[in-house]
This record gives sequence, C-alpha cells and structure tokens, in this order.
Amino acid sequence: MDFTFSSTHLIRVRYGETDRMGYCYYGNYAQYLEIGRVEAMRKLGIVYKELENEGLLLPVSTLNIKYKYPAFYDDELTIQTTIDQIVGARIFFSYKVYCLEKLIVEAETILVFVDKNTNKPILCPKLFWDKLKTYEK
Repeated sequence: MDFTFSSTHLIRVRYGETDRMGYCYYGNYAQYLEIGRVEAMRKLGIVYKELENEGLLLPVSTLNIKYKYPAFYDDELTIQTTIDQIVGARIFFSYKVYCLEKLIVEAETILVFVDKNTNKPILCPKLFWDKLKTYEK
C-alpha cells in the first residue's frame, strides 16, 4: 500500500560530527536518517520504544544514500522523512536532507517488522495501518 505521510525535523551539525576537512562526516547521515524516521513515527503517534516493549523490532535491511553537497559544523539541517509504502513485512522510507533550502542528501531505507521473540519477519501490525490509513494514496 502506498502512502503520502511526510514530516520534517531540524538538527544541527555538531563539531564532533565533522572530519578534518570540516565536512559533516558521511557516516553521520545514517544516524540523521534514523532521527528523522523515529520523529516521523512519533508524529504519527507511534513511539519506537513502546514498539520494542510490545515485542516488535524494526531493523534496517536496506540503505541507499546519495550525497549531493556537504554540510559543515553548525549548519542547521532539515530532514524530510516520508513513509512511501508498506509491502508485507517491509516499510519503505524516503528522505531529503536540506541545508538552507538546498537539497544536500537523498536517501531511502527499507525496514522489516520483526517479532522480538522469534526474530522472524511479521506482517505490518494493525497499529501502523490504523495510523497511516488517512495518508493512503
């Protein structure tokens, strides 16, 4: 099923997140995407910690990222996170990271709904469907 839910979250590049060239280190972007994803789910009313407490895990199975321009220390970044679709046990997210309205990163992740006790994939829980149904395409 395809969706149109999108949210934005602001972060600032910290000094310790930069490399010797002064750029935001490329590996930090995976964490930034996670922040965007967790905050997007929170805006939907889904708290990741509560999911884990209920026995549901959401590991990342795929990460694709395209770096267009660097970010630097103290830059404010806007992370736009979109839930694109849910297919079976997989949920697809896309991201755009902006610095001063300039698109600097595009990315996609696929996460898998996993039962914490069995470590096996499960179909998307009803909780997600209920929260996302108003954003169905």
